[in-house]
Amino acid sequence: MPTINHEIYIEAPVEVCFDLARNVDVHTETTGKTKERAVAGVTSGLMEKGDSVTWEAVHLGVKQKLTGKIIEMEKPHSFTDAMVKGAFHSFTHTHEFSSKGSGTVMKDRFVYKAPLGILGKIADKLFLEKYMTRFIAERAIELKKIAERTIEGQST
Repeated sequence: MPTINHEIYIEAPVEVCFDLARNVDVHTETTGKTKERAVAGVTSGLMEKGDSVTWEAVHLGVKQKLTGKIIEMEKPHSFTDAMVKGAFHSFTHTHEFSSKGSGTVMKDRFVYKAPLGILGKIADKLFLEKYMTRFIAERAIELKKIAERTIEGQST
Protein backbone atom coordinates (compact mmCIF):
# COMPACT_ATOMS: atom_id res chain seq x y z
CA MET A 1 0.00 0.00 0.00
CA PRO A 2 1.27 3.51 -0.71
CA THR A 3 2.67 5.39 2.27
CA ILE A 4 3.23 9.11 2.62
CA ASN A 5 5.62 10.29 5.33
CA HIS A 6 5.92 13.95 6.28
CA GLU A 7 7.91 15.62 9.04
CA ILE A 8 7.93 19.24 10.23
CA TYR A 9 9.57 21.08 13.11
CA ILE A 10 7.29 23.33 15.17
CA GLU A 11 8.58 25.84 17.72
CA ALA A 12 5.97 24.87 20.32
CA PRO A 13 5.67 22.22 23.07
CA VAL A 14 4.50 18.68 22.27
CA GLU A 15 1.27 19.13 24.24
CA VAL A 16 0.27 22.21 22.24
CA CYS A 17 0.98 20.52 18.89
CA PHE A 18 -0.82 17.32 19.93
CA ASP A 19 -3.96 19.18 21.01
CA LEU A 20 -4.02 21.39 17.91
CA ALA A 21 -3.65 18.35 15.62
CA ARG A 22 -6.70 16.60 17.14
CA ASN A 23 -8.85 19.71 17.32
CA VAL A 24 -11.77 19.65 14.84
CA ASP A 25 -11.94 23.46 14.66
CA VAL A 26 -8.21 23.72 13.88
CA HIS A 27 -8.53 20.97 11.25
CA THR A 28 -11.20 23.06 9.54
CA GLU A 29 -8.95 26.12 9.72
CA THR A 30 -5.94 24.26 8.27
CA THR A 31 -7.87 22.80 5.32
CA GLY A 32 -9.45 25.96 3.94
CA LYS A 33 -8.48 25.13 0.35
CA THR A 34 -10.73 22.06 0.38
CA LYS A 35 -13.54 23.74 2.37
CA GLU A 36 -13.53 20.93 4.94
CA ARG A 37 -16.18 21.05 7.61
CA ALA A 38 -17.34 18.56 10.22
CA VAL A 39 -20.94 17.51 9.55
CA ALA A 40 -21.43 14.55 11.94
CA GLY A 41 -19.83 12.95 14.98
CA VAL A 42 -17.49 15.26 16.87
CA THR A 43 -18.00 18.59 15.12
CA SER A 44 -16.01 20.87 17.45
CA GLY A 45 -13.19 20.72 19.97
CA LEU A 46 -10.74 17.94 20.82
CA MET A 47 -11.15 14.37 19.61
CA GLU A 48 -10.42 11.43 21.91
CA LYS A 49 -9.82 7.74 21.30
CA GLY A 50 -13.01 6.17 19.91
CA ASP A 51 -14.40 9.46 18.57
CA SER A 52 -15.43 9.75 14.94
CA VAL A 53 -16.07 12.69 12.64
CA THR A 54 -17.60 12.97 9.19
CA TRP A 55 -15.95 15.58 7.01
CA GLU A 56 -17.49 17.18 3.97
CA ALA A 57 -14.93 18.64 1.56
CA VAL A 58 -14.08 19.31 -2.05
CA HIS A 59 -11.17 17.17 -3.22
CA LEU A 60 -10.06 17.03 -6.84
CA GLY A 61 -13.08 19.13 -7.76
CA VAL A 62 -15.58 16.68 -6.26
CA LYS A 63 -17.66 17.32 -3.12
CA GLN A 64 -17.44 14.24 -0.92
CA LYS A 65 -17.82 12.94 2.62
CA LEU A 66 -15.34 10.92 4.64
CA THR A 67 -15.81 9.46 8.11
CA GLY A 68 -12.75 8.84 10.24
CA LYS A 69 -12.33 7.40 13.73
CA ILE A 70 -9.53 7.79 16.28
CA ILE A 71 -8.42 4.19 16.81
CA GLU A 72 -5.29 4.74 18.93
CA MET A 73 -4.08 7.51 21.20
CA GLU A 74 -1.07 7.92 23.45
CA LYS A 75 -1.24 11.43 24.91
CA PRO A 76 0.60 13.61 24.03
CA HIS A 77 2.82 11.61 21.68
CA SER A 78 0.61 10.00 19.04
CA PHE A 79 -2.80 9.25 17.69
CA THR A 80 -4.05 7.30 14.70
CA ASP A 81 -7.20 7.85 12.75
CA ALA A 82 -8.64 5.41 10.23
CA MET A 83 -11.22 5.84 7.52
CA VAL A 84 -14.53 4.21 8.36
CA LYS A 85 -16.35 5.36 5.23
CA GLY A 86 -15.25 7.43 2.26
CA ALA A 87 -13.61 7.68 -1.15
CA PHE A 88 -10.52 5.57 -0.37
CA HIS A 89 -10.61 1.80 -0.19
CA SER A 90 -8.92 2.33 3.19
CA PHE A 91 -6.44 4.51 5.07
CA THR A 92 -4.76 4.98 8.43
CA HIS A 93 -3.11 8.26 9.40
CA THR A 94 -0.69 8.22 12.32
CA HIS A 95 0.36 11.52 13.89
CA GLU A 96 3.48 11.45 16.09
CA PHE A 97 4.93 14.22 18.26
CA SER A 98 8.36 14.25 19.88
CA SER A 99 10.29 16.95 21.71
CA LYS A 100 13.35 18.39 20.01
CA GLY A 101 15.17 21.32 21.54
CA SER A 102 12.57 23.91 22.50
CA GLY A 103 9.99 22.58 20.06
CA THR A 104 8.34 19.54 18.53
CA VAL A 105 8.87 17.30 15.55
CA MET A 106 5.48 16.37 14.11
CA LYS A 107 5.45 13.31 11.86
CA ASP A 108 2.57 12.20 9.67
CA ARG A 109 2.39 8.68 8.28
CA PHE A 110 -0.50 8.19 5.86
CA VAL A 111 -0.99 4.62 4.60
CA TYR A 112 -3.76 4.17 2.07
CA LYS A 113 -5.26 2.05 -0.64
CA ALA A 114 -6.96 3.79 -3.54
CA PRO A 115 -10.45 2.66 -4.56
CA LEU A 116 -11.42 1.05 -7.87
CA GLY A 117 -8.77 -1.66 -8.12
CA ILE A 118 -6.44 -1.23 -11.09
CA LEU A 119 -8.04 2.09 -12.04
CA GLY A 120 -7.29 3.36 -8.54
CA LYS A 121 -3.67 2.22 -8.85
CA ILE A 122 -3.34 4.13 -12.11
CA ALA A 123 -4.98 7.22 -10.58
CA ASP A 124 -2.60 6.93 -7.63
CA LYS A 125 0.45 6.98 -9.90
CA LEU A 126 -0.93 9.78 -12.09
CA PHE A 127 -2.11 12.22 -9.42
CA LEU A 128 -3.49 10.87 -6.13
CA GLU A 129 -0.19 10.35 -4.30
CA LYS A 130 1.05 13.82 -5.30
CA TYR A 131 -2.26 15.37 -4.29
CA MET A 132 -2.30 13.69 -0.86
CA THR A 133 1.38 14.48 -0.22
CA ARG A 134 0.72 18.16 -0.91
CA PHE A 135 -2.48 18.12 1.18
CA ILE A 136 -0.69 16.65 4.22
CA ALA A 137 2.28 19.04 3.88
CA GLU A 138 0.10 22.14 3.48
CA ARG A 139 -2.02 21.19 6.49
CA ALA A 140 1.15 20.68 8.58
CA ILE A 141 2.46 24.11 7.58
CA GLU A 142 -0.82 25.74 8.61
CA LEU A 143 -0.83 23.85 11.93
CA LYS A 144 2.76 25.01 12.53
CA LYS A 145 1.70 28.64 11.99
CA ILE A 146 -1.18 28.30 14.46
CA ALA A 147 0.99 26.56 17.09
CA GLU A 148 3.75 29.13 16.86
CA ARG A 149 1.27 32.03 16.98
CA THR A 150 -0.32 30.43 20.06
CA ILE A 151 3.03 30.18 21.86
CA GLU A 152 4.05 33.68 20.76
CA GLY A 153 0.79 35.04 22.18
CA GLN A 154 1.38 33.29 25.51
CA SER A 155 4.88 34.76 25.91
CA THR A 156 3.84 38.39 25.42
